[in-house]
Amino acid sequence: MSDIDILETTVESQRVFDGIILHIDHLTNRLPNGSLAKRECARHIGASAVVPVDAEGNVWLVKQFRACIDQVLLEIPAGKLDFKGEDRLEAAKRELREETGLTAGSWTHLTDIFTTPGFSDERISLYLARDLSAGESHPDDDEFLNLVKIPLPDLVAAILRGEVTDAKTNVAVLMAHQILGRE
Repeated sequence: MSDIDILETTVESQRVFDGIILHIDHLTNRLPNGSLAKRECARHIGASAVVPVDAEGNVWLVKQFRACIDQVLLEIPAGKLDFKGEDRLEAAKRELREETGLTAGSWTHLTDIFTTPGFSDERISLYLARDLSAGESHPDDDEFLNLVKIPLPDLVAAILRGEVTDAKTNVAVLMAHQILGRE
């Protein structure tokens, strides 16, 4: 069976909610068998995230409270794009500087991921940053963070034990570990 045999076609789209970060659309899609189905899609501007690894092999992370799950999470520095079409690498550089005070001399694009494609179009671009230099952090007014430095092998072990539950962090750190292990 080819992919063409499983494609859906949107025949109607209605914006039902405009929020601060998300916009919700209700879609009516024609299925491959000709039937119609309702779909709900959360529209998100997108984001960038970065795995900053220093010369000693430590990863710089942030701990922050996430209201939707009522927990403090350990995460790589990340943030949403400021506007549609913003350069994703520039957004990653901005977020690294704002959240950690770090700048990087070397950048590698790891991949782009869809975080929850069953109901959202959010795409996060993931980067590896090296050749780090320290500076002053400038988090957003509503952002309260604790900076954490963990050796890369220890972080990978924590991910594999299920102790780090943020998906973008897990994907990006495991990819960075694979790349750095080849060098």
